[in-house]
Amino acid sequence: MISKAGLVTLGALLCTGVSYMALVVYRHRSKINQLWITVHLLFLQKYVDQLPPNANVQMAMKGPIYPAFFVTSSPEISAQIAVTHNLPKTTQLESTLLPITGGRSLIAMNGDEWKTWRGLFNPGFSSASMLENVPHIVDCVQVFCEKLKEQSGRGILCLDELTTRLTTDVIIKVTLRLMDTYIRDELEKRFQKLKIPATDKSSQNKSVISLVLEAYIAAQATEGIASAPMHLDHRFVRYATSQIRLFLFAGNDTTSSSIVYTFHLLSKHPVALEKLRQEHNECRYTLAVIKETLRLYPPASTMREPRSGVVVTDRQNNSYPLDTLGANIVHTAVHTNPRVWPRSEAFIPEHFLVDADHELYPNPTAYRPFEQGPRSCIGQTLVYAEMKTVLVMTTRPFKITPAYEEWDALQLRNERWAKRLGRRLGVVSEHPKTVHGDRAYQTEVAGTHLADGYPCRAEVYRPVV
Repeated sequence: MISKAGLVTLGALLCTGVSYMALVVYRHRSKINQLWITVHLLFLQKYVDQLPPNANVQMAMKGPIYPAFFVTSSPEISAQIAVTHNLPKTTQLESTLLPITGGRSLIAMNGDEWKTWRGLFNPGFSSASMLENVPHIVDCVQVFCEKLKEQSGRGILCLDELTTRLTTDVIIKVTLRLMDTYIRDELEKRFQKLKIPATDKSSQNKSVISLVLEAYIAAQATEGIASAPMHLDHRFVRYATSQIRLFLFAGNDTTSSSIVYTFHLLSKHPVALEKLRQEHNECRYTLAVIKETLRLYPPASTMREPRSGVVVTDRQNNSYPLDTLGANIVHTAVHTNPRVWPRSEAFIPEHFLVDADHELYPNPTAYRPFEQGPRSCIGQTLVYAEMKTVLVMTTRPFKITPAYEEWDALQLRNERWAKRLGRRLGVVSEHPKTVHGDRAYQTEVAGTHLADGYPCRAEVYRPVV
């Protein structure tokens, strides 16, 4: 039994907790009220109720946000936030990603700490490094093609599962093939090997982590250390391990869903698909298709911390102080801003092929699937290389078409009796889940994976002669 003193203590702790929560809520609401922003939760609920329960949270960003955030779809203001002022990344990222990274990671670091680690990893993700890794990517895509061929004509398949396996293979080969308990030993082995001068290092096919270690050794020399250290610094190993785990997650998850969305859009635009099939020499149109896919289905947005003294302005010179407000650049909204993008909801690869004086040419600040400025995604070169390789190797031999209607019919046939009864009573809706009419909407699953894993059919493509 709890003693009287214990009950008093427990009661005091409970009151303190309630009081703290009330204070936090009051402070957040005060910030909103000071900025003359009216929040109506019933309005928010009405908007959210229109979305499927698993729809990505960014789709609800048109409504009010708690805690207070400055939400923008303006490319000009986005450039001020991410480039001009380069506001720090939100602290929420670190706690969110901790179960994945196991420690501090580039995506959540700020200031000098971020500069140091970004500098170490930049060589591994350079264009030259990615070019050296193309053979690895081709090997992985070849396996993907074999899996598609096995599934060809055999009914519905979930493409998202296959692309996730593909991108996992690629990112592991490009970064490191071992995780957690093996990473420290692997780092030490590679470190010791790199300290021994090779006769011809230019011929070596270097992984990202090898280039990071070379940068680490070079940094030690720059700092005045006469000779390379005998062993890796424990802090370096711990931080490097966190970065590798981040790359394994980020390089796999968002790329896999982006690949599926490319197939999805090409299935709905056969003229664009045929153009892409006919090209595949310099891949200019292929890259435009990829960029347009990332415009319509960006895999992420960016959130930044408040900073004292920072004020952003819109095109009418209205000022918005960000002293107490975090900033959220909603990429889906920026990418479909009708002021910037003609026919903003349509799939038009020519956005990225026309000259600057053409009506389709967008404001460069309005395209930010990898963000812009110093904190732009370090892996974007790898993403483009991987997606181009996939399209070059798959669009000629295969035809992929969505099969959501068949999938929905299959789910109806296999549903449990309770749900079937609820449907007959009118309690359960009979309408398939969509967002703005899109059945392949982005979900809250990690890298905005497609609803239901994108059920589709894969067939061997036989062009009409």
